[in-house]
Amino acid sequence: MTTFQDLGLSPKVLSAVTDAGYSTPTPIQAGAIPHALKHRDILGIAQTGTGKTASFVLPMLTLLEKGRARARMPRTLILEPTRELAAQVAENFEKYGKNHKLNVALLIGGVSFDDQNRKLERGADVLIATPGRLLDHCERGKLLMTGVDILVIDEADRMLDMGFIPDIERIVKMIPFTRQTLFFSATMPPEIQKLADAFLQNPERIEVAPPSSTAKTVTQRLVASHSQDWDKRATLRDLLREVEADINNAIIFCNRKKDVADLFRSLERHGFEVGALHGDMDQRSRTTMLQNFRDGNLKLLVASDVAARGLDIPDVSHVFNFDVPIHAEDYVHRIGRTGRAGRSGAAFMLVTKRDSKHLDAIEKLIGEKVEWHKGDIAALPAKEESEERPRNERRSGGRDRDRDRRKDGRVPRKEAAIHTVVHNNDIEAVDNGSVIDIESKRAEKPMTKANVAPKKDHAARDHRPYPANDDRARQNRRYHQQDDGPTPVGFGDDIPAFMLTSAALK
Repeated sequence: MTTFQDLGLSPKVLSAVTDAGYSTPTPIQAGAIPHALKHRDILGIAQTGTGKTASFVLPMLTLLEKGRARARMPRTLILEPTRELAAQVAENFEKYGKNHKLNVALLIGGVSFDDQNRKLERGADVLIATPGRLLDHCERGKLLMTGVDILVIDEADRMLDMGFIPDIERIVKMIPFTRQTLFFSATMPPEIQKLADAFLQNPERIEVAPPSSTAKTVTQRLVASHSQDWDKRATLRDLLREVEADINNAIIFCNRKKDVADLFRSLERHGFEVGALHGDMDQRSRTTMLQNFRDGNLKLLVASDVAARGLDIPDVSHVFNFDVPIHAEDYVHRIGRTGRAGRSGAAFMLVTKRDSKHLDAIEKLIGEKVEWHKGDIAALPAKEESEERPRNERRSGGRDRDRDRRKDGRVPRKEAAIHTVVHNNDIEAVDNGSVIDIESKRAEKPMTKANVAPKKDHAARDHRPYPANDDRARQNRRYHQQDDGPTPVGFGDDIPAFMLTSAALK
């Protein structure tokens, strides 16, 4: 059996690895570390949770024991797609580099430029950055990339999804051609393969698992649900209570940041210990929320895909997909948050009738059929169209009232106003929830002079003193254009006084 002592790492690194409690490398570590120590380019392909981070951190620490960083000229560069991943890599350098005196600079958004500039001016042996913030520093003239010896591009497929590839190409052009490049990705679509061919020189390909495969230690199940959001939230709550005894902590993924906020408020309202994490939160809130989840202060974390890639939270026992991922590759990364490092885990995904296309794409990608939990969609009880959202799931606001309107064009009885709707090409009036056929009402009450409202005199109304910014003033101007009265000649009735003055005749 291969051990870390067999990989050629320095004594300082081996001591830190031993103190961390590791003795046997993972397959990606055993395959990548020896070649990285020989200054070879690496193309690493492995599913999430297999230890890719240590496979480049450990050899970098060994190689950096010789040399010294200069001001504003980092020796190595690690590119990460998200702030959380960048911060996690920095933590790995602190853990495994505790016997080294290396300067590690972290360049991410949401942090003061001044603090980051001070670290760069001291000289950075290791620079860990997100592409956007790195380019900001370069454009300000605070950073030179000509001294970079080792470039690491981590989670390359996520970089592609987030639209960072043009930024990556700009950054790579700033780095010397003689660099060593370590390129890691969990999946290898054709676009990523083209990038690898462009960035790497005769790389050593390390592939320890089939592309886009899921960990065998994760039990996957599908849960049928109706399409309405409140139904899905009720289904999720029932599922959480069903498996509550087995949950150590769990991440619940949503496709949209708005859904993250809505689901977080719903679960909190129903008494669950829950937090939220998405890209619109400021960096301090994101860091605090993630740390509370790691420390066990929160049992559930509702998150967008910002938490789907690379985050190492060892004790996650369950993953719940509230929404079926639009991109099939995201499913692999989401459920990869559980079942890490050989541990067992469970992944549940709520599926509605609308999700069949995305579900088929996921099963095609992973090469297996996912079993249903307590019956598929066909086994769901029929739902009456007249069923309304439960009272404790209703929200105030005009948009939510519109959402409560049923497909047949009727209005909930709580709305007292009379509305006119179009339904099946017939015009109807709706009063307190009951539908009135306008044609039948007209037949019951024929139009006569007594019951026909007189026409409004728009011309008279035009001269009322409304404010200039009033909507009614704009309507008045429209009525002016439609006036059928006689066209005034000259000045009309309003003749200036100087025109009435008689002129002296000579």
